[in-house]
Amino acid sequence: MRAQSHGRGIAQIGGSQRTFNSPRRSFSVTAGVQHGHITPPKPGEELHVSFIDKDGQKHDFEVAEGDNLLDIAQANDLEMEGACGGSCACSTCHVIVEDPEVFDKMEEPSDDENDMLDLAFGLTETSRLGCQVVMNKDLDGLVVRLPSMTRNLQASDFAQKK
Repeated sequence: MRAQSHGRGIAQIGGSQRTFNSPRRSFSVTAGVQHGHITPPKPGEELHVSFIDKDGQKHDFEVAEGDNLLDIAQANDLEMEGACGGSCACSTCHVIVEDPEVFDKMEEPSDDENDMLDLAFGLTETSRLGCQVVMNKDLDGLVVRLPSMTRNLQASDFAQKK
């Protein structure tokens, strides 16, 4: 069955019409969740993650299960852009997992993530997008390296210069 909208709260579904009394919702492009916000871990439930920045300095954090690497990095003022807001539509939160054994414990990247990783600078066999890596008990002790550069492709990059 296919639904066809006829406006004003009436829809044609199959051979019958139905009236809906729901109010119209306003459209917003603002994300419902602010990135860079993480929930403090409960005592005894801390997970550990380390970031090695572009200068080789290691930053260790205690985080909660369910936090993703992009949010963790941004909440701690590390240089991870996340230009798309964590929607898996860019490669500016590219990270390199240091330990291949820990990398193997992660869920397989989605096709969308793999497509974005193809655009990442310095892609490796253990590359992931930080917005797609969600901390869990299997990843406790995770160490990731931030690449020396990122690529942020924007429409303005391709506009003809005057």
